[in-house]
Amino acid sequence: MTRPGPQEDVERALQAARGGDCVVIAEESSAANLRWAGNTLTTNGVSRARRLTVIALRGGPGGTSTGIVSRTGVPSGEIPALVAEAERAATSAPPAPDAQPLAGAGQAGPRAAGPGWDDPAASTGPAVFSAFASELGDAFDAAGAAGRRLYGFAEHSMTSVFLGNSAGLRLRHDQPSGKAELNAKSADLSRSAWAGAATRDFADVAVADLHARLATELDWAARKVALPPGRYETLLSPSAVADLYIFLYWAAGAKDALDGRTVFSRPGGGTRVGEQLTSVPLTLRGDPGAAGLQCAPFMIAHSSDREMSVFDNGLALHPTEWISGGRLSALVQTRYSAGLSGLAVTPAVDNLIMEVPGGSQSVAGLVAGTRRGLLVSCLWYIREVDPQTLLLTGLTRDGVYLVENGEVTGAVHNFRFNESPVKMLARITGAGASVPALPRECSDDFVRAAMPPLRIDGFNMSSVSQAS
Repeated sequence: MTRPGPQEDVERALQAARGGDCVVIAEESSAANLRWAGNTLTTNGVSRARRLTVIALRGGPGGTSTGIVSRTGVPSGEIPALVAEAERAATSAPPAPDAQPLAGAGQAGPRAAGPGWDDPAASTGPAVFSAFASELGDAFDAAGAAGRRLYGFAEHSMTSVFLGNSAGLRLRHDQPSGKAELNAKSADLSRSAWAGAATRDFADVAVADLHARLATELDWAARKVALPPGRYETLLSPSAVADLYIFLYWAAGAKDALDGRTVFSRPGGGTRVGEQLTSVPLTLRGDPGAAGLQCAPFMIAHSSDREMSVFDNGLALHPTEWISGGRLSALVQTRYSAGLSGLAVTPAVDNLIMEVPGGSQSVAGLVAGTRRGLLVSCLWYIREVDPQTLLLTGLTRDGVYLVENGEVTGAVHNFRFNESPVKMLARITGAGASVPALPRECSDDFVRAAMPPLRIDGFNMSSVSQAS
């Protein structure tokens, strides 16, 4: 017997709701992966999953309460029981401070091109790696002939989201997401370099280009240089920039800023929206329709927290500039927090793009214009130290290089760094062109980014690290 589609699960759940509003989110996902080590494919696999989330709302004298239940693999016959469980949870819950009217069809924005509500869920499988795997085999041969070893993995997923509510809203979004990480090591394992790429379909991942970059970096590392901790002029790759500014984005919640908790809180109350953060006229923005970085054009919230609200499910997402011309122009807002702040409703968008006017160089171009400094390929193990300044600490990994007179002259050991991406904005002395960039630390949660390489004056390498 063919199992009903996820959209039918949404309808069945809404029909089972009794005596209150309801939001239902059904997701069907599939995934495929490859892994390799020592120039040989080691494992591959595929998986499928379905999840159903029911958000029951109950009005009362003190306000509206919510009950949320989420399960995977729910048989159709058990959906009414799942709805009843959510409704019982709503009945016993206190009123929700973020309560708002449910979004209706007029608030969802225009329907995106693509499959309709009734079309089958999208899926992925091993075929997505056809060209990639062939190119990877060629890279294994080239690496083996040159005495290098390649390690890494590739993952691809497809998730179809079907969202409906008792106000009549019906929305669908199909989200492809993929990434590849390639690590090259010398035969004696004393040298290591990393490269990564994010992708929607693997058609744009050039394994030969990634391998060529890693071969160059391993050659740079033939000479070892020891340097003390300190502040260095530092060139950050687009990957490293992505990791730092994704952390800034995650810290940009309006409610936390209003409550005086973050670097975006204004002394004495309110937020720093409108304040000039840097004289560099850069833009940091999100755009659901950005080419190659497309993401859901409407809000999908399985639970409420300080930066999202289940009541906002289905709200249209629009291109939003978080920093515009170097000025803080928006924070992540729910309808609830926007009512408190008096600012526009600007929900989070699932991509991030930084652009610096006039930035046209590659990393190599920034290297050529640097008298002496460090080149950092990627960052790792980043943690927040002080939310009031957004001070972050973390490690460099797989590639710190010394730049002298416009050339890379050797590899430096790893460092622990302590830096605030907010304060760094005022110390940008050079920027290149924005390119798709896979963050290394944040890639489990955030892969859709485009960033430029940046030259930062006085980047704080606080101590030498023994991490390899």
